Amino acid sequence: MGHLSTQASTTGTPVKPIRFAHVVLRSQNVPEMSAFYKGLLAAEANFETSDVCFLTFDEEHHRVAIVGIPGLGEKQPLTAGLDHIAFTFGSLRELMTLYQQRKLKGLLPVWSVNHGTTMSLYYKDPDGNKVEMQADCFKTTDECNDFMRSASFAENPYGVDFDPEEVIRKLDAGEDEADLMIRPEIGPRDPPPFMGM
Repeated sequence: MGHLSTQASTTGTPVKPIRFAHVVLRSQNVPEMSAFYKGLLAAEANFETSDVCFLTFDEEHHRVAIVGIPGLGEKQPLTAGLDHIAFTFGSLRELMTLYQQRKLKGLLPVWSVNHGTTMSLYYKDPDGNKVEMQADCFKTTDECNDFMRSASFAENPYGVDFDPEEVIRKLDAGEDEADLMIRPEIGPRDPPPFMGM
């Protein structure tokens, strides 16, 4: 088997990752954070101590790691850095089932929004990090990209809030998922307060 020359490999098509693997969170309270992510993601630990844990919910050895670091300060919402991490579910029904199941565990979203690209439930972990649970509004990436390039998205890139309980009632009444995922047009919107939390 031949190898690419260094020149060919550095001047050709840029190499891209094959997937997003995991996120690592720093915390002063690994056990509480671990319990939160196990509950939210239905994850299990591949390795866990009171100082570090590696959680997975699929074939990857870990998707979320939590590392205990003594002396950390409180999370400051209005500083630069990572805003949130997101996980995708297979359908709106699955997302609403997640909502109902997590509600029974006392986990409620702090923001429910139809971005137009996704229907999303945002949760906050014990350290104040935001976690988005989402279902895609379009069947294809091309349709999603077209929406993101539309005048509608340019006018309101944040989305339209929704009530998960109302969506569940409509699903249970037989309304079509695709129809429920069409984002209502409300015109321009200021950044929601949640964005600064």
